[in-house]
Amino acid sequence: MEFRGAHIISVKQFERADVDRVFQVADSMEPYAHRKLVTKVLDGAILGNMFFEPSTRTRVSFGCAFNLLGGEVRETTDISTSSISKGESLYDTARVISGYSDVIVMRHPQMGSVAEFAKASRVPVINGGDGANEHPSQALLDLYTIKKELKSKDRTIDGMHIAMVGDLKHGRTVHSLSQLLLLYKKLTFTLISPTELRMPAEIVAELRAAGHTVVETEDMEKGLVANDTVYLTRIQEERFTSKLEADVYRGRFRMNQAIYTRYCQPNTVIMHPLPRDSRSDANELDNDLNLHPNLAIFRQTDNGVLVRMALFALILDVTATVAKSAVPVGWYTEGRFS
Repeated sequence: MEFRGAHIISVKQFERADVDRVFQVADSMEPYAHRKLVTKVLDGAILGNMFFEPSTRTRVSFGCAFNLLGGEVRETTDISTSSISKGESLYDTARVISGYSDVIVMRHPQMGSVAEFAKASRVPVINGGDGANEHPSQALLDLYTIKKELKSKDRTIDGMHIAMVGDLKHGRTVHSLSQLLLLYKKLTFTLISPTELRMPAEIVAELRAAGHTVVETEDMEKGLVANDTVYLTRIQEERFTSKLEADVYRGRFRMNQAIYTRYCQPNTVIMHPLPRDSRSDANELDNDLNLHPNLAIFRQTDNGVLVRMALFALILDVTATVAKSAVPVGWYTEGRFS
């Protein structure tokens, strides 16, 4: 794909060479993300960060990524405080905000809303999550994490066995990651969920059509065996009609140290897009794994900044000039990323 000036709406835009390019640029961003160097390559540029659904990691990491490249961030974080609550259309909002910004990241609860917004925008738009549909930057950072974690264990994504656990029906992170994994070869997917929360049938069909093995099960213990990566998700309460409906499934699939030791391979990577639901009736990923060397959830969040910096650098066409404005960091940063 041509990154310069592009909207990033769906992982379906990417070919494998495009993913490799994003990861190559992400690797080059480590000195800046890890506070070894400072660059001002986007000095004067403005990011419009528009989040009409709750977000911590995605919103803050996009803002952090833009700041680390020298740009400035303007945020809208509540649909009730925007003119959309007064009846303004996405078209009008896009035309206005794109006049104030050089790039926009948008999250919205309705499927397809970000694509609709992008059609009217005068600047590139990145999808920060549109309902239960897609979350492309999360899929990229998840895949980047998987690649790095497996490489440290002398493994590759091709041929990988991955278990996806939890609310696979509503979880846009697993939808986008599955679509991105279509670009790789001979994977085995074990999809562990309640029958009512299974992965959408069309995604399963695509995986099988691409030559991947797909097993669907409600048996978590059996499904955890022989995987390179286990990707857990929370019950997406906000996608249900009521909390009571979501409570039927909450806490059904849990990972803790005892379950990991008994059923997983010793080097199985543990991932979660966060937030993990740590309430006692849910607790899908227990705190007793917090210091486990294969728990990658916080390396995932760090990697998110690298990948989002890469997307900004590619879209705004500054990959060749990032280093030209680099200077040493002038404050104490020792040990932050060890």
